[in-house]
Amino acid sequence: MEDLGRGEDPGPPGPAAAVAPPGAHAPYEGVWRFTAPAVDASVPQARRAVRDLLRRQGVPADDDVVDGLLLIVSELVTNAVRHAALLSPVLAVEVAVGAEWIRVSVEDNHPYRPTALIADTAQTGGRGLLLVRETAREFGGACEVEHTATGGKIIWAALPLRPARLR
Repeated sequence: MEDLGRGEDPGPPGPAAAVAPPGAHAPYEGVWRFTAPAVDASVPQARRAVRDLLRRQGVPADDDVVDGLLLIVSELVTNAVRHAALLSPVLAVEVAVGAEWIRVSVEDNHPYRPTALIADTAQTGGRGLLLVRETAREFGGACEVEHTATGGKIIWAALPLRPARLR
């Protein structure tokens, strides 16, 4: 996986996010982006990369939040690998950390925009985005699917560093 470095300002995780005052940044705040091939092996690699990044930066996230975020990373990367690899052989993972939240997004160049459907219980798949949305909601976060200017999509989820139920 290629680390594309740290950005300057992670910006808010979504429209309802609280923004820190200008110039007031914690040392762990920033934006990191890496790319990976759209292959099965990228799923555990992306999960490890995000976990290691959070540890290395000293992000003060609750353990439950980190576990939820890693589940989300696994689901989003798996979806990109399974459903977008043909048209998008490379995917991008971005981690943005603010003073009180973490946002993870996965971008691919496939134009299909998934929806969270409740799958038939007899099916063995089809619940990934639903799982991501429910996990984000459980922690008081959000999840969205957006189109990119190049016709692809970004699916992101943002979680507070400390779950709403523990505040």
